Amino acid sequence: MILRFERRATVRRTALCGPLLALLSACANVPLQQGTSLSSYAGMTPSGGMLTKAEIRLDPAPVLTAQTVSIVPTSAKIASGTFEPKDLALVTNTIDRALCTDLSDRFLVVAPNQPADLVVHATVTNIVATNRTAAAASTVASLGATVALPVPIPRLPIGLGGLAIEAEAVGRDGSQKAAMVWSRGANMITTGARVSSVGDAYSLSSAFSDDFSKMLVKGKDPFKGMPAIPSMQRIRVSLGGKPKYDACNAFGRAPGIPGAVAGQLGLPPAWTDKGAAAPR
Repeated sequence: MILRFERRATVRRTALCGPLLALLSACANVPLQQGTSLSSYAGMTPSGGMLTKAEIRLDPAPVLTAQTVSIVPTSAKIASGTFEPKDLALVTNTIDRALCTDLSDRFLVVAPNQPADLVVHATVTNIVATNRTAAAASTVASLGATVALPVPIPRLPIGLGGLAIEAEAVGRDGSQKAAMVWSRGANMITTGARVSSVGDAYSLSSAFSDDFSKMLVKGKDPFKGMPAIPSMQRIRVSLGGKPKYDACNAFGRAPGIPGAVAGQLGLPPAWTDKGAAAPR
């Protein structure tokens, strides 16, 4: 009886996992390709996970002994006219805000004009635009189905966007201590539809930050091992709270609960995210 029950349970799990994996695999294809912004591409090795493509290079000793870090504002090498400047600025600032918060778990984050053991700089190399019409249709379908069914409805598998970034951490001697080339496409399950051409790129920014920051905080390949529980300071900041270090104030406050609600409704991120703080 026990063996028969276990076999039935295994069959049920397999039946559930199969469709889920198929849905996760239905994502935007964002090629992994090296850009021109890193000081070196030597020694990069393939890495990544089920959803993410990546190549990394890491010198663990100097990364683990580093205590301070500064963040050079993220730049974007995207063809002119492809996206509105304000939308690109929102994506790059979101990357910086997330990096600042995540790196605060171990490092003292200082302003870019102050000396630091590591200087971090990221560059957006590609954004696959989100189809706003498809995103709107997905949102309407999801909200309508949620009223009738107590389970989330997968996003429509069309018009999915994506993001590609490369970043490095440079030491006081000017040499590269860590680098990552990263790309990821939105998928039907974990990336909510937002009616904005940069909606998916905006949502995926935090995934890049988590991977790159983990590499520096832990001094090892971030795609190996079990996921970690977010620290209290990261949770506080994600809810719109004050960042741990003053240097992070330059990137503004996270939209918090209003932003989360707007995301569930499929609204453009610019409606709740005010972007970088005004220069003083």
